[in-house]
Amino acid sequence: MEGGAGGGPEHGAEPGAAPWVPLLDARALSGCRHRVALDHAPGAQRPDGVVDAGVLQRQEAAAEARARVRTGLRAAAQARGQRWVDVPRGTTAERVASTLAALASDADRVWGALLPADRVAGRRGSVELLLRTDAGWVPVLVTNHRVSDAGAGAVTTGLDRWAPVVDDTRTARRHPRDQLRLAHVHRLLAHAGFAGPEVGGVVGLDADCAVVHDLAAPTWPGDDAPRSSLAEADARLADRLAVATGAVQTRPVRVGECRTCAWWERCAPELAAAHDVSLVVRGAQVEVLAAVGVRTVDALAEWAGPAPSAWRGSSFADAVVLARAWLLQAPLVRRGEVRVRRADVEVDVDMESFLEDGAYLWGTLRTERGVTQGYRPFVTWEPLPCADEGRSFAEFWVWLQSVRDEAHARGRTFAAYCYSEAAENRWMLGSALRFAGAPGVPTVEAVQAFIDSDDWVDVYATVARDFLCPSGRGLKKVAPVAGFTWADPEAGGEASMGWYRRAVGLDGAVDLTQRTRLLQYNADDVMATKVLREWMTSERVLDVPLAADLAGRTPGREP
Repeated sequence: MEGGAGGGPEHGAEPGAAPWVPLLDARALSGCRHRVALDHAPGAQRPDGVVDAGVLQRQEAAAEARARVRTGLRAAAQARGQRWVDVPRGTTAERVASTLAALASDADRVWGALLPADRVAGRRGSVELLLRTDAGWVPVLVTNHRVSDAGAGAVTTGLDRWAPVVDDTRTARRHPRDQLRLAHVHRLLAHAGFAGPEVGGVVGLDADCAVVHDLAAPTWPGDDAPRSSLAEADARLADRLAVATGAVQTRPVRVGECRTCAWWERCAPELAAAHDVSLVVRGAQVEVLAAVGVRTVDALAEWAGPAPSAWRGSSFADAVVLARAWLLQAPLVRRGEVRVRRADVEVDVDMESFLEDGAYLWGTLRTERGVTQGYRPFVTWEPLPCADEGRSFAEFWVWLQSVRDEAHARGRTFAAYCYSEAAENRWMLGSALRFAGAPGVPTVEAVQAFIDSDDWVDVYATVARDFLCPSGRGLKKVAPVAGFTWADPEAGGEASMGWYRRAVGLDGAVDLTQRTRLLQYNADDVMATKVLREWMTSERVLDVPLAADLAGRTPGREP
C-alpha cells in the first residue's frame, strides 16, 4: 500500500539549492486539500486519535482480499509458465531496488512494487501488480470494491494475460480515485523508464477480470475541453504541491472523509466556531456559495433573492431553510404534510451484513392493529460467506411472505418497512441469485416483484420527501427526535463489524456475548423504524417546525 503523507520536513533550503518539493502519493490527488496542508505544515504531527473501527475493518478486509487475489494470480501465472516476482518487505530503498531489479529482469508479473520517487515532479507511490506487455509495463490495482456492473461496453482483460477487449456482459463503474492512481503510477513508471501504453487495469471485488481504463481518453471535465486521467492527475498534483508548500492557502471544509480523518478533532471546532457553510451544504455547492461571498451558515440563512446562477443539485430554497434550522438547532423541519403508508398488519425489517461477504441477520418485528408480537431474527452464525446464509435468508423470506399472504387472505392490508431500502434490496436480490434453487429461496423475479409492490415501504424515502434534516437523515439522527434511544451507546454499523468478527470467531475464539449484542442492536434498529414511522403519523409530528415558517424568518445566532 502507499505510504503516508510524509509531513513535516524542513521547508528551508541552502542558497542556490533546488527548492524543496514534497513527495505526494496518489491519495493526495483525490482527498481533502486542507488535510494535505496540515500533513505538510512545518513541524506537523498528526493527532494520535483513535482510528475509526470501520476504517480498520475495511482495511483488514481489503488486505485479505488482496492476499486472496495474489494467491490466485500467482498460481495462474506459474501454471502458464510466467515468471512471478514478489517484492520483499524491507526499507523503502530496499523495496525500490527490488522493484527495479524485477522490472529489468525477465519477470512477467511483479507484485507489491514500490517505484522510485520522482523528486522533481513530487510523486511517489506503489501498486499491487505490474504486468509486462510488448510495449512496457502496465499497472493493475487490486481493490475491494465493485468495478463493473451487468451491462455492456466495458473494456476488460482476463487475469491470465493482458488482452483488452470490449465486454458485452459488463459496464464499467467510474471510480475517479482508481483512475487517478493509475495515472499517478503510470507517470512513475515513465520516470523510471519502464512505462508501457497509457492504460491501466483494476481488479475489483469479483476478481474474475480486470477492467481496463484508457488513461489518455478525455473522460474528465475541463475548463475548455474534456481532459484525460493523466492530465487530470498532473493538474491535481500541481495543485496539491502548491498546497503542501504553502503557496496556496486552504481552510477547513467539511467533506466526506472528515468522519474518519485524524485531523477532524482540530477542524471540527474551527468549523463550528466559524459557522462554516459546509456544515449544511456539501461538495460543489460550497464552492458556488464561496464564489458569491457566502462562507457562513449565517450568510446563507440571510440570503434573499434567486439562487446563484451556478447552483446545481438540491433546491437552493431548501439550503436556506436548512441554514436557518441549523442556527435554531432544529434537528428536523417539515416540508408540509407527512404521509406514511400504514396497514392492518405491519412488519419492520432490518438486515445486518458483513462487508461484501454476505447478510447474516434479518430482523423482524410484526405489529397487527397496534399489538406488537415481538422481535424475530433469522440469523446464521457460520462465518460468511457460507451456504447457511441461504438457509437463514430463505427462512426470513418464507416467513415474511406467509405473513403477507395470510393478511391478504383475511382481507387485511399489509406493509413491510425498512430504513433505506438499498441495502435490503441488494442483499435480497443477491441472495436469490446466489442461492437459487435452495429450499425456500425465491426467484430474483419474485424478489423484484415484492420490491416494486406497494407492500414494501422505505421509511428513509419518506423522511427525505417530507422533512429537511440539518444534521443528516440517518436513522441514528432522526429516530431520537421521535423519542427512541439505542440500548448500546456504541450502536452503529461500523462498530457492529467488530462485534461480528468476535461473534463468529474471525479473530480467535467465539465470543457469544457479541452475538447477544448484535441481536440487541438489530432489534433496536427494527424498533427505531417502527417508533419513527408511528411518530410520523401522530399529532406529535406537528411540533416540528414548518419550512414555510422558517423561510419567512431570519434567525439570529442564538442557540
